[in-house]
Amino acid sequence: MTPPVTIVGAGLGGLTLARVLYLHGIPVTVYEAEASPMARTQGGMLDIHDDSGQLALKAAGLFEEFRSLIHEGGQASRVLDQNGKVLLDEEDDGTGGRPEVRRGALRRILLESLPAETIRWGKKLARVIARGGGRHELTFADGFSASTHLLVGADGTWSKVRPLLSDTTPTYVGASFIETYLHDADARHRAAAEAVGGGALFANAPGKGIFAHREPDSALHVYIALKRPAEWFTAIDFTDVPTATACVAAEFDGWAPALTALITDADTPPVLRMLHTLPNDHRWERVGGMTLLGDAAHVMPPAGDGANLAMLDGAELGKAIVAHPDDIEAALATYEAALFPRSQSAAVGAHEILELCLGERAPFGLVDFFSGMRERMSE
Repeated sequence: MTPPVTIVGAGLGGLTLARVLYLHGIPVTVYEAEASPMARTQGGMLDIHDDSGQLALKAAGLFEEFRSLIHEGGQASRVLDQNGKVLLDEEDDGTGGRPEVRRGALRRILLESLPAETIRWGKKLARVIARGGGRHELTFADGFSASTHLLVGADGTWSKVRPLLSDTTPTYVGASFIETYLHDADARHRAAAEAVGGGALFANAPGKGIFAHREPDSALHVYIALKRPAEWFTAIDFTDVPTATACVAAEFDGWAPALTALITDADTPPVLRMLHTLPNDHRWERVGGMTLLGDAAHVMPPAGDGANLAMLDGAELGKAIVAHPDDIEAALATYEAALFPRSQSAAVGAHEILELCLGERAPFGLVDFFSGMRERMSE
């Protein structure tokens, strides 16, 4: 008989695993540090890939619900140089395999597909102790403790579960994003809205870039990318919004005004997102009664794969557990045997895309990449 499964982290990967287990009658509990589903915003748009995220949603029995969330037109993309010249402009004709949805809406359908008691909110993991025989004891910041039969760390980049499997920690990739939003953009920020277009914008040059995405409510979600040492960012006081904004904007002096407006006209304070990564070939020796998924297992630069991989991890782990109800170690070994090469391949690709965005050939390397993708899809 399959033992109860304990998941740390109610992100997309952990919830996908919980949903697959629930569908097959396997008891599961998810512990989440956030106080409630509405404790914070859940980020912007996600492109859900037909060979990963969509497969996971089908395994979770939520594919039709996902389709109702699709932002029509959101797959459009364009590449501009720093002068605002359009180098590549691809419209969304509805045939692409990576439709856009809001992360928060996707998480909501996963949450609503589970009994409310599945998720224990406000449980920030403080410590994990191995008790032998595949069992572990979890202690949370509020003093609550729980014993596990099967523990899954789905708790992100700075996972508290990972150290029991691996002594590897994430390292800074040498670049960071600064996140902002422009609201009601078509009325209030027309030039910037026209530059972004109907989907995603990539305006980049060696060592820097302005990336943006149009959301369904006329908001522009912006990431300003800079390849700088960690100390360069930590020297900026991001709580001093005017000074921080001016400091970041100065790095784009001379760029087209419609592009720099995405920095200077932001309606939200700039938020620093330092980018970290685990080694491309990160893996661990089999440890009884536990495993990892998502960023806890394979954090990498953002390239559109993170959420998709996390959901696929959750679905594949769930299917492995279902397939080996009386042999959890076989289930975990099967899952990890596929996880490691899949993660390594995606990580290599993520680093390559970061280089295309910020490397010496930017923006032309990115144009070549998108053009190659289009040719492969048309074959």
